[in-house]
Order: sequence, then C-alpha cells, then structure tokens
Amino acid sequence: MYEKIIKTDLGADVKIIDLRTDTISRPTQEMKEAMYIAEVGDDVYGEDPTVTELERRSAELLGKEDALFVASGTMANLIAIMVHCSQRGCEIISGDKAHTYRLEQGGTAQIAGVQTAPVKNKDDGTFSLDELREKIRKNPDMHEPITSLIIVENTHNLCGGKALPLDWLEKVSSIAAEHNIPVHMDGARLMNAAVFLKVTPRRVVRDVDTVCFCLSKGLGCPVGAVLAGSTDFITKSRRIRKVLGGGWRQAGVLAAAGLVALDTMIDRLRIDHDHAFKIAKAIHQMKSNIFKVDRAKVQTNILLMYVDRNKVDIKELQRRLQTVLDTDSVRASVRCSSLKFDCVRFVLYHEITAEDVQLACDKIQLVIKEYDEIFNLENYDTVA
Repeated sequence: MYEKIIKTDLGADVKIIDLRTDTISRPTQEMKEAMYIAEVGDDVYGEDPTVTELERRSAELLGKEDALFVASGTMANLIAIMVHCSQRGCEIISGDKAHTYRLEQGGTAQIAGVQTAPVKNKDDGTFSLDELREKIRKNPDMHEPITSLIIVENTHNLCGGKALPLDWLEKVSSIAAEHNIPVHMDGARLMNAAVFLKVTPRRVVRDVDTVCFCLSKGLGCPVGAVLAGSTDFITKSRRIRKVLGGGWRQAGVLAAAGLVALDTMIDRLRIDHDHAFKIAKAIHQMKSNIFKVDRAKVQTNILLMYVDRNKVDIKELQRRLQTVLDTDSVRASVRCSSLKFDCVRFVLYHEITAEDVQLACDKIQLVIKEYDEIFNLENYDTVA
C-alpha cells in the first residue's frame, strides 16, 4: 500500500521515538559518573570490589544466598541450565513461548546438550499445571530423558510483559518439590513484575530456586545481568561462566552502573508502565476494526498492538510508523518491533519522556486512521 511513498530521509524537525526494545536504553549520567570512578580489580580472581558489592546487594535484594554478575540474561539462563542439568540425558520443561525456548538460539540444545519439553503458554504467561505434571519424567523408563529443571519467565516477553501470578508460582514450586526438581526464573524484567505487583523482588522469587534479572533493559545499564541462588549453585555457575567466555576482569566499571540502578531505577519503572498504558489507551480510542489492543492486559512496559493480517502487512506497518511524509501533521518517527506474526511491539524505558509518548500516540493514531480510511473506502467502492 505504502511501498511507493516510503521515505528514508528524516528532516531536522522529526523526533525519532525508538520503542523497539528497552535494551537500547542508555546509562544515566549518575551511572556514567559511577563507572568513571569505580574501584576495580580482577573479577576472575574475585578481586573486583565493585562486582563483589553488586553481587552481595543483588543476593540480598532477592533473598538468595549468593549471586553472580554475568554479561547477559541469555548467558545467565544458559549457565543456570548447565548447572541444574549436569548429566547427559536431561530435559527441561518450559513454556512454548519462553525466551529460553524461542529466542536464545536453541542454546539449551546447541551448547548445554539439553532437550526442552514445551508446555503451551497461556495469554498471561502461565501454563497448565496439569500439563506440567504430565510432562514430568522423574525416574523414567530407560528410553526417556530425565526432567531436571522447570523454567518460568517473569515478566513474560511474548505474552506482552505479563507478570506471573504469585499464587501460580507457588503451585509450580509445590509440584516441582514433589519430584525434587528445581525451578529457575528467567526474570529478565523481574523488577517490572515486582513494581506491577506492588511487592518486593524477594517476594516475587520466593518460590523459585534460582533466578536472573537483566540490568541492561528497563534498569538502563549498558551491560549485564545477575544470576542468583544458593552458594553451591553460584560456585558451580562461576565455573560455567568461565568456560562460556564470561570470566571478565575489571568488570567493576560495569557493575558500578548496576549499583546505581538498584538504588535509582527500580521504583521509577512505574512511569514506563503508565506510558505503555497511555499508548494502549490511544490505540483503543480509535475503535479500529483493523488494530486492536486489550488495555486490561497491559501491565508493565510492553505493549502488543494486534493487526488484521488480511489487511495489514507487519513490515509495511513498521515502515509507515517509522516514515514521516511531507504531508504528515505529526513529525515523529516511531520505531517498533515484531516478534509475533500478528502484532507489533512497543517497549517503554527511562529515556522515553511524556512528550515522546504523546507524539507516539499521535503518530500511531494518524497511521491507524490512514489504514481505516483506505479500507472503509474500498468497502464503499465494493458495495457501490
């Protein structure tokens, strides 16, 4: 539809509003200053005091015995899987929309040599407890792998940033305990879940054995994630981190930003959640038959806008939102991502201001109106 009029040049009066993901968030000035003056040492030898302090603070925040600073959430999840699944023939159970299953390049199998038994995720990020029970293979027949780990994701990315219900997590933990199976939480956006649920991070992870959270997403740090669990688990994790190439040296320059994040960036996540809801409200107000959003399901900083695939090409929609035509009344280039075939994703973070959000709302509404008018005209011509 728009292929012949899409432009790549943006004028000086155009504001770029990048809502593709929160990983593109940049460190705050306070973080930069802390990084500049950070006391450092060789972390492989356990001699970086800033890293040690970040790990101590993180373990305390989560109510776990110990913690490990690693390069990314993907690395943290892989380490956890390799520690929990330490023998050949292991199998993990996770949701079929889980990040570890769908978006980490199959590292579970590719590197860890572990098979995944997926269970169907519900819209809220949970999965059936009955199906979980059916998937568990503990002390199985010699032909079968051994269930060695259950993974949950909180908040759930592909389900639109949903925070897992605390009572559901408790039930998963209870089932796992019956079979002596550990539970790992991929908590990349764990702090968003805690803010939405209005509880402490410690409470969110109370019923899991191990957990990781990212510093480089909504918390705004340039690099890093934290993996936490028992002292024995972290000792083993430190060894696995080394073989994966994650044994960094003067990492205190990065850990310093993490310490600032723990002090200053968690409570403010509520602003990002409010911004996401405002965009959802703007989409809903258009009452479009082509573009839909369920405001009641917008909980944290991720918003999914579903589209009628019979009328809208996702890539074309992304290009139009990003393009500013000479005739556009809204001088904003809105960038979004698409991880599913039937929707685009908007993700909010600390650098997106209230003014940016209003501009994004105006631009999204402008594009929705264009599509609606075109298809209403086509329907009119067909009837005529």
